[in-house]
Amino acid sequence: MTSDAPVDARPPGGKTFFGHPRALSTLFLTEMWERFSFYGMRAILVLYLTAEVADDGLGLNGSTANAVYGTYNAMVYLMALPGGWVADRLIGARRSVLWGGVVIAAGHYVMAVPVDGSVFAGMGLIVLGTGLLKPNISTMVGDLYDRDSPRRDAGFSIFYMGINLGAFIAPLITGFLGEKINWHLGFGAAAVGMTFGVLQYVLGRRNLGEAGARPADPLLGADRRRALTRVGLAVLAILLALAVLALAGLFTVNSVVNLLTIVTVLVTIGYFTRILTDREISGTERSRMKAYLWLFVFAAAFWLIYDQAGSVLNIFAADRTDRDVLGFTFPASWLQSVNPILIIIGAPLAALLWVRVGHRVSTPAKFAVGLVLNGLSFVLMAAAAQAAVGGDRVSPWWLVAVYAIQVAGELSLSPVGLSATTRLAPLKYASQMMGLWFLATAVGDAIGGQVARLAETWPEPTYFLTFGLASVALGVGAVMFSRHISRLMAGIH
Repeated sequence: MTSDAPVDARPPGGKTFFGHPRALSTLFLTEMWERFSFYGMRAILVLYLTAEVADDGLGLNGSTANAVYGTYNAMVYLMALPGGWVADRLIGARRSVLWGGVVIAAGHYVMAVPVDGSVFAGMGLIVLGTGLLKPNISTMVGDLYDRDSPRRDAGFSIFYMGINLGAFIAPLITGFLGEKINWHLGFGAAAVGMTFGVLQYVLGRRNLGEAGARPADPLLGADRRRALTRVGLAVLAILLALAVLALAGLFTVNSVVNLLTIVTVLVTIGYFTRILTDREISGTERSRMKAYLWLFVFAAAFWLIYDQAGSVLNIFAADRTDRDVLGFTFPASWLQSVNPILIIIGAPLAALLWVRVGHRVSTPAKFAVGLVLNGLSFVLMAAAAQAAVGGDRVSPWWLVAVYAIQVAGELSLSPVGLSATTRLAPLKYASQMMGLWFLATAVGDAIGGQVARLAETWPEPTYFLTFGLASVALGVGAVMFSRHISRLMAGIH
């Protein structure tokens, strides 16, 4: 059962990991390798989708490729919802993480095979595996601390550093292999990374104590059989719907992207409605969920802009920046390593900051700072795009500066959001609430994929300036409503 009490995950010798429970090291390294595989593949995905067929790419136009990228990211995070349910009701977080890692590795290996359709098939497997792994490993981190401990934010910031260590290394390897040698070789490197992650998790399981060992609210007997039957019927219905679309000639890339965007938004509305109307949660838990709805909207708006780094900004890096250094043109995807290395530098500072300020700065205020900084990064990007008007190539330092501003915003919002999710979660929805947090990213990415189509039709300076100012305005709105949201949080800081 999930408990408010921290799990004693330390071995008998009392060893710690940066002053935190030893179990954090196992989860840190597992997430590091999973992010290596994910961000390594993601760094070259849009470039592969838009590369000419003669260059072994798929030859999609930029509008479609941006939408595919956004929708793929959305599906990765959307599947965190059923992944959390599987952990909560069937097999527990620990085994969900293990099986998720195995499926992710299989997906990357499929993408490494240079045959028609392998990339989309592999992406499908990665979506399923990440849904099992991503929300549940974060829930296990939350289990290591008291629910309202000030050290909780610091622990998540250290965990976040592991995410970005893998994300920093990955584009340097997969980018070089993919852009300079062969795209599928780059995908293969991502597969090897996930394999390391699975092996490390298995070897380090002795550190985990009771974290994630059992389902929080297990289904038993007839209830379990009934639930599995419903899941089977749902999967069958999806397969039949896809078959009908294919037979009707409607199974195109754009139609699938549009359909999945709609599904993501509808699932979000349905899930919040279900929790808020659940009679088994207390009045205090319902109030906290109303506060969380505000944070969810702010987070979705943040990721709508932020995750265009791998699509719109990645294409800008390939087409609009001067990447020649001493006669060597470095891969455009290498710029995807700028963001995580800045987070690696900034995460420990953020961890110290949150411990020092304690409860004096509210969670809504931290979200507001993230939104404003995210918006300012796109305002700066508008200036870079203006400098590139007419076909001139600009310095890649423009993108470095943009990513630096975004990182400051991310460290103000993302690890704090992870921590707030585990604190505001109704007990009944412990692992599923972490899935709901990742659903904010899904909504932002799905809508962001559609928004990114405009980057191909609007003048680039106009595109970046419009959405940058919109994010700044939303951040100001978050400040105005911060006291109201804090009251709804009912004693959770």
